[in-house]
Amino acid sequence: MPFVNYLTPFLLSFTFLLSESDSTVSQEFQGKAYYFSKSKMDLGTWGARMSEAQKKEIKNRLKNRLEKTYVLTFDKNESLFYEEEKVDAISGATDSWGSNFARGKQYKNVEENRLVQAQEFYGKRFLVKDELQKIKWEMGSESKQIGDYLCFKATAVIPTKELTWYDFSWSDLNPQGENPEIKLTSVEAWYTLQIPFKQGPAEYWGLPGLILEVSAGNTTMLCSQVVINPSEIVEIKTPDKGKEINKLDYSETIQTKMLEMRNNRGRRRG
Repeated sequence: MPFVNYLTPFLLSFTFLLSESDSTVSQEFQGKAYYFSKSKMDLGTWGARMSEAQKKEIKNRLKNRLEKTYVLTFDKNESLFYEEEKVDAISGATDSWGSNFARGKQYKNVEENRLVQAQEFYGKRFLVKDELQKIKWEMGSESKQIGDYLCFKATAVIPTKELTWYDFSWSDLNPQGENPEIKLTSVEAWYTLQIPFKQGPAEYWGLPGLILEVSAGNTTMLCSQVVINPSEIVEIKTPDKGKEINKLDYSETIQTKMLEMRNNRGRRRG
């Protein structure tokens, strides 16, 4: 696993707050899982011309984008996944540019196959409603211990755009011809049957147990704490503010806006 050394300081600690009536998993069961994610920064050929000091400075400035913490509140059928906001270590401010392309609060209903995600793009609110991303998991026999949980490995291959539809890259604006290449991302997940719900962080779900670790592309997301039946039950609310739109239309809206910004910048320079 590419990030084992990076994630070692974030070893799992698990808190169980079970009442006497919770001898079996019931519909009233609720859990809260905390995840830490770390991404590798690929500087490509541009980075080859940089000194180690320059690379280190860029990584420090982009720390908030490369390292994130998330919370997943879940029960048997529903979950709400969101990022914990952090202040930029360099400027002391939040990352306003990055927030335009960050994942908003994400509601998943695995029983109804329903996704509702709140997104904000340059001050305009959107409410993205769609089906959950279909994932064809390949179940493996390999296992490992994550904290107090025995976890099993599963893998999948997912169209990259389905994992990053809320994000933007300038390469998205480049013409790709009539038959654009569909980029795929290999995913490796570790789930535990000790929490037998088909829940997981981000777009990942559908395994027979809670996903505690997932690696996709250059990012690994690891669960750092699980609280079972917390003393204060939190209602899993569906986001409800913003213009309703689906994932494809939202992605196209971002691309159109960014193309306008690029063209306007070009005209000003001319």
